[in-house]
Amino acid sequence: MRKSLLTGLSFGLTSGIITTLGLIVGLHSGTHSQEVIIGGILTIAIADAFSDALGIHISQESEGKNSIRDIWESTGSTFVFKCLFALTFAVPIMMLPLEIAIWASIAWGLSLLGIFSYFIGKNSKEGKPFHAVAEHMFIAILVIIITHFVGDFISKMFGAA
Repeated sequence: MRKSLLTGLSFGLTSGIITTLGLIVGLHSGTHSQEVIIGGILTIAIADAFSDALGIHISQESEGKNSIRDIWESTGSTFVFKCLFALTFAVPIMMLPLEIAIWASIAWGLSLLGIFSYFIGKNSKEGKPFHAVAEHMFIAILVIIITHFVGDFISKMFGAA
């Protein structure tokens, strides 16, 4: 796979999973509303995908060593992968009872992240896939825990639920 496409896949998948899981868990603990969560997923799939793609674009331009083609491939693939991975979380939210859907989303997201992290770690210079998996899972779980409590806090402070 071309490095520019791998950049988009890596960033889009990781951001799509962690950001969307944080959003889902936070909105659920704050509102317990399927409609609000679906709206959040759709918003993040579009707005945050554009934001991430622009961030990758500017980052690669600032390096001064990437071709225009590589920059645009990274930009486009970041947008597409972020959008696609974020949207996959809408499926369990729409198809399952909300409480089950939240847990299914967490399982789906952590599974994808774990598998991808394993392959990234396996192909790294250190060749330590389990170190990469543990590191990435720790961050994802931390985001899930923090956003749960932030959602609870917002609900208590502003009466969202």
